[in-house]
Amino acid sequence: MMRPPPFGEGQRIGLFGGSFNPAHRGHYMVALYAMKRLQLDWVWWLVSPQNPLKNPAQTGEYATRLAGARAIASHPRFIVTDLELQIGSR
Repeated sequence: MMRPPPFGEGQRIGLFGGSFNPAHRGHYMVALYAMKRLQLDWVWWLVSPQNPLKNPAQTGEYATRLAGARAIASHPRFIVTDLELQIGSR
């Protein structure tokens, strides 16, 4: 069964999708700015299984990209999720 990240009724959640190949400080800064500017309670980082604009050989190993995003997204209100993989997104 698919389980989304935690959230509560009435919370404002920003969805930050990308291949994160590799995840870097710029991604962190964009997510932080969006959270503050849009007054978000959470920012969910949605690591895409495949970038539709790139050859799959260029995308990098999913587990490595997911781990890299988790290492960069070190804010208590950032959640890195594999939700796109769980729903079969490409």
